[in-house]
This record gives sequence, C-alpha cells and structure tokens, in this order.
Amino acid sequence: MSKRHRNRPPTNQPKFVPPQPSINLPPKDCLRIIPIGGNEEVGRNCTVFEYNQDIIILDMGVQFPEEDMPGVDYIIPNLSYLKGKENRIRGVIFSHGHLDHIGASGLLLEKLGYPMVVGRPLTLAMVKHRMEDAQKGAAKRLRSIVIKNVTDKIRLGNFQISFFPVDHSIMDAVGVVIQTPHGTVIHPGDWTYEVDPVNRKKIEYSALRNLPKPTILMLESLGSMSTKERVPERVMYANLEKLIREAPGRIIIGTFSSQLERIKHVLEFAQKLGKKVALDGFSMKNNVEIAQQLGYIAVKKDAMIPIEKIHDYPDRRVIVLCTGAQGENNAALSRIVNGNHRTVKIRKTDTIVFSSSVIPGNERTIQRLKDNLYRLSDNVIHSDIMDVHSSGHSTAADMMAVLHQIHPTFFLPVYANHFFLKEAQKLAVREGFPKERTFVLDNGNVLEFTKGKPKLLPQKVRTDYVFVDGLGVGDVSNVVLRDRQTLASDGMVIVIATVDRETGALVGEPNIITNGFVYAKTNARFIDEIKKKVKALLKDVDSRTQANEGYLSARIRDNLGTFLFVKTERRPMIIPVILDV
Repeated sequence: MSKRHRNRPPTNQPKFVPPQPSINLPPKDCLRIIPIGGNEEVGRNCTVFEYNQDIIILDMGVQFPEEDMPGVDYIIPNLSYLKGKENRIRGVIFSHGHLDHIGASGLLLEKLGYPMVVGRPLTLAMVKHRMEDAQKGAAKRLRSIVIKNVTDKIRLGNFQISFFPVDHSIMDAVGVVIQTPHGTVIHPGDWTYEVDPVNRKKIEYSALRNLPKPTILMLESLGSMSTKERVPERVMYANLEKLIREAPGRIIIGTFSSQLERIKHVLEFAQKLGKKVALDGFSMKNNVEIAQQLGYIAVKKDAMIPIEKIHDYPDRRVIVLCTGAQGENNAALSRIVNGNHRTVKIRKTDTIVFSSSVIPGNERTIQRLKDNLYRLSDNVIHSDIMDVHSSGHSTAADMMAVLHQIHPTFFLPVYANHFFLKEAQKLAVREGFPKERTFVLDNGNVLEFTKGKPKLLPQKVRTDYVFVDGLGVGDVSNVVLRDRQTLASDGMVIVIATVDRETGALVGEPNIITNGFVYAKTNARFIDEIKKKVKALLKDVDSRTQANEGYLSARIRDNLGTFLFVKTERRPMIIPVILDV
C-alpha cells in the first residue's frame, strides 16, 4: 500500500450526527423507545423509554476507545436529549454490574439530578462505587430501589416494571419487563443460555410469552453470527479445576475483573484444595470486596493472601488471579510479563491461563502478550488449546431458542454492531418471524408504539460520542481527536520566526523544531530546505496590512504543508510561532 493511501484519515472516524429538528413530547398514550448507545457498537449501552410525561432509562454503560482515539479513556452516552427533561425521569434501571452497562453512571447520574436508581444488590453496590470514584460523597445522594427478588414488581410513573432471571457471567444479572398500555418491552440485558448450569436451575423464558400484547423483545445480539457450540460453563470449570489441581508450580489466571461467577468458583475450589489465592488488579480487588461484603463470595479469611505474601508458600499452593488478559499496558498480567511487577516474576514452571475472550480490536495486542509469555513459561493455556473460557453471551442457536420460547409480537435486536443486528434480523426471518415486525435501530432512532402499531420517526436524537479523557468530560471534540491522530501518524513541525513588527520582514534565521516527523540530527539538509522555504514565504511580505500574526501563520501553514507533502507524502501538524520585534 502506498504512503499516499496510508495517510488518508482513518475510515472509522467517530460519527457526528448533525443537529436534528426538535422532537416533541410523545403523543398521548404512546410508548417511545430511543436507543442512545449500544446499537452501533459493543458498549455504551443506554436506552430511553418514554410514555406520556414519564421517562425511564435502562443502563448507562461505557464504550472503550478504539485504536484511532489516542488519549481517550472511554466514551459515554450522550444524554443531551434529556436536557430540560430531568424532572420527568422516574428512574434509571441497571440490568447488571458490567462496565458496559453501569460504567457511565458516576458521571451521568449527577448530570441528571440524581434520579431514582433500580437494580439488584450487587449491581447497585457497584454503581455506588462508580459514583464515589467520580466524586467523593456522591453515593450518599443516590435514591435507590433494591430488587431483593426477581419476583419483585415496582411502578415508575406510568411504567409497570418487573424482572426475570438470566444467565450471565456476573451475579445479580436480570432481565427487565417494561409494561405500558400500548406495549410490553422484554429486555434481557446481556445474557447467555446455559443448558446444564452449575448449582442452579436451567432458565426457561416461555412464561414471558404470556405477558400483555403487543410484546417487544429487545434481544442482545452479539452471538448472532456464532454458529459454533458454546462452551458450557460446566466444561470450563472442570478444565480450570484440572489445571489448578495438577499445576506443577504456581498458576496465574488472567481474566476480566467482572467475571465474578468464575472468580468465586476458583476461590471456592482453591479453598477446597488448601491453596492460597492472591488477587491482583485494582478493579478485581474492588469487585471481590464488594461481593464479599454482600455475601456473594464466602471463603475463609486465610484462603486469600496479599500478592506480596505469595513467596511465603510453596509454589504449588499459590494461585494468582489477575486482570490484563486483554494486554492492557498497566494491567497486572502485562506488568508481570514485562518484568515491571514488584512481586511476581514468571518462572518456567508457572502455568499461565487466559480465561477470557478476545475483545474485537485487541487481537494483535493479545498475540504479542502470548508471544512474550511463551518465552517465559512452558505452560501457557488459552482457548485454542483447552476450553478454559465460557462466553457470557449467546449463540445464534440460543437466540432462536429464546425467540421461539417468548414468541414476541415485535423483535428488536440490540446491544451490538450494526452488522450483528442485521444478522440477528435475518436469523429471525429465516425462522419464520415476519420481517415487517422486526426493527434494526441505529443509535438515536425514535420508535413509537400507539395502540400496538409501530412508527419510526424520521428525526433522530443526538448520540455523537462524548469522550472522557482524564478529568475532562466532553472537552475532547472530533477536531481535537483529529489533531491527535495527525500527531500520532505524521508528527508535527514547529516554525519559530521573528519578524519586524513595522515591515513584516524576517529577522534572522527561522528555527525549525520537529517531533514525530523526521529526526533533525540526521536530516540536517532537509531542515535547511524547510528554513529556505520559510524565508521565501516571508521574503515578499513587507506591507503593514499583511504583517500581522494571523496572516503570516496561515501563509506558513498552508504553503509549507504543501511543500512537506510533496517532499515526504506526510501531513504533519504545522505550528507557526510568530515573534515580532
């Protein structure tokens, strides 16, 4: 591929939705569904429901940045549609405690004036932790309704809310039923379908087909293209137990900090064998501590040890559970592999287990991590070798089984990239579901149900990205991001020129500073060419009307940019600094 093509702007630029005509209140006795995030990406899950004057929100998740978003920590839903409507919000319901569903709560609940929050005990405890992370003392301002049992029912304005159990990789995950006179929404959140679950009954969804019609199934559809049989959790647990029991030395397991069901199982099995478990990773320690406080994880105090104490025990009795299986730079497993961990140094006898899936986009990073691990250990285990991970999401077959069990009036695939949603729609149609009763919505679409009849509005609400960078929320615009992309790909050239304030004539030699463009010490001749070009650009500027900083900066930026692209086929950011004397 030529440099000319390589230096085109990235194709997956953050989308920008231009201002749309204002959207009025819903017509009387009308159910309105508006996906704010999660319908064109994995993450940022957030959906608004309106009925008459009442509003409820389901989930407030984050989306993690893509490769062409340098410096961005994460992305949150854009709730500008709700500005001025805060007093109409009757509640925010959280389906479960994963960050792609609760991660933005610490920032958004404050902006909405702390509306009522609804969820199961573990989920709400994790939401409160996010609030405290964002602002100390903020959790005390939360008003909450704790769902103690999935049979609980509550009313939020005109919405009748009930719940149903789902299988997922974290405790307290629930599906939500939102009932109105003009439509009943069934939303499982994230889910999977365990045929033979461990220590609990198999979940069936057939009872949901008896809910008041019309029913609207909003089904998470990440598995719509997954045709392989899903690894049952029973098989995964059996393999993990075998590895833990037979490991010749220490066993280091990298997984997601939110895989609390799996972490619990490892802790309980380790205690049974008399082994010690050390947790490493800030988020993992926090999540396990919250689960222990609520009684979801109950192991003896001496079953867990600080990471600093692992050398006090024989290697065969030590298990390290850590974050970083996605290759994150500052996560525990990456620091261990890079030799930057204060306590853990990998030995040939250690067994390293990747008990997680590969998040799309992280393939290269994880491959490099595996390469380095294979150099350090003779026992690296991952899903290509053994079934040590069971997905918390469904397969295409699971989706069809649930669709047949619920038999909804309308089908809305959600919570995935657009192509997953389209494939989910195709699956439903192939199974005999009428296409005209399926809707693939984009973020910002407004779908209304009046007397059970759907209508997709031509207007869309604003859902463009809100970036979080350090303490800044929304202050990184698309323009700033493009500047960062330019700096990352082609670097910058700073031109410092001193001019006579009276005539605009150049005084002395211009100074050229480059960062990320060319190495000045080995390209002295090229730097001299740049200086000559700058001097030529300023040579004929002697009119007082043209000797202003704005004119000179623009002249240098435009003409020097063309000159550098002709010479190098690169487009560095050019920053002129004009000093007048």
